[in-house]
Amino acid sequence: MDIFSRRLTSSFLFFLFLSFTEAKEILVGGKTDAWKIPSSESDSLNRWAEKSRFRIGDSLVWKYDGGKDSVLQVTKEAYASCNTSNSIAEYKDGNTKVKLDRSGPFYFISGARGHCEQGQKLHVVVLSQKHRYTGISPAPSPAEIEGPAIAPTSSAAGLKDGFLVTLGVVVLGLF
Repeated sequence: MDIFSRRLTSSFLFFLFLSFTEAKEILVGGKTDAWKIPSSESDSLNRWAEKSRFRIGDSLVWKYDGGKDSVLQVTKEAYASCNTSNSIAEYKDGNTKVKLDRSGPFYFISGARGHCEQGQKLHVVVLSQKHRYTGISPAPSPAEIEGPAIAPTSSAAGLKDGFLVTLGVVVLGLF
């Protein structure tokens, strides 16, 4: 292999490594108006979260009307009971960013009266550094959240990662 081919291969592998390790800012629900009472269970933010993968260092970003709503980070118990009185953190600015600084579950509910009870809440699980992204979301553990289990799903991000790996194999095969 000549020097150009080795450098090209090294650059590609470095880019591939960065695409798997780079922390991201993730817009909650994938859109600016997602922090609201869901119109149905299939429209809930937890359905969106089940299809996403969150890593240590990522940040969740909420866009909402800070005069009418807020985001409360709460315990598992407060999440289950929609208890807004003793939150871990409260955000009211309408442009909230929360860094996911550890692995494990994070729980968020709306601070607007009655919104959590109508489904405006979010539960995300941050993968530990030992876990590798597979693009497949496992069903939530019954011990974590009460309710029916959800079948595993795949995501577009997994397809992108699979494409990058395939592209890398093709590029390496050319040299």
